[in-house]
Amino acid sequence: MFAGGRVQVRHPLLVGQPAQRRTSASLVAEKQGRSGPLTFVTVTHEVSQAGRVVISEEQDLVYLEAARPGGQGAGDPGARDLGRGGALDEPAVGSDSPDALWTLRVDPVVLFRFSALTYNSHRIHYDADYTRTVEGYAGLVVHGPLQAIALAQAAHPLLKDSMGPTWFDYRILAPVVADAVLVASATRLSSHRVVGAVSDGRARPTATATTQWR
Repeated sequence: MFAGGRVQVRHPLLVGQPAQRRTSASLVAEKQGRSGPLTFVTVTHEVSQAGRVVISEEQDLVYLEAARPGGQGAGDPGARDLGRGGALDEPAVGSDSPDALWTLRVDPVVLFRFSALTYNSHRIHYDADYTRTVEGYAGLVVHGPLQAIALAQAAHPLLKDSMGPTWFDYRILAPVVADAVLVASATRLSSHRVVGAVSDGRARPTATATTQWR
């Protein structure tokens, strides 16, 4: 499962120029969660052009104990089990009066297309019977990075006077099940900082983010 991540834009990524991505595991930690043992892995990606790093990204992944067929399954490991926090302050939950909103209905077709786009073949995103009977979720699970994209889309209109974001820090708080409507909100805290949150139509935050720029 995606627990969160951080993206830093150090220099512009130039179109038409060769780029190289280097991936490594930078942190591995074992924890005991409410759902059982958890293994946290931070994966670092660095994109370089002309010998310099232009974009760096850290992805926090959490691995749960294998679900027992016919049992309750992994289900929702709980927000307290997910995420280790980023370099910024903990992202705030969205405001009651946000400056921008972005919505997306996530149905099985959207999840299938996003899986294909991101080369993600995990069955929890397309096999509803497996997801319910083995993994213990109520239905197909929305990709964590799709929640992150929703947060970035909500923040985008507030960046129109900047050269683009230089830092994006997001945290996944809870899984979202398919056929929900993602509502991403963004609130400007200062001239260079926006916070956002995603809800699934049940008035609960499922992801939060902070976006900063120069």
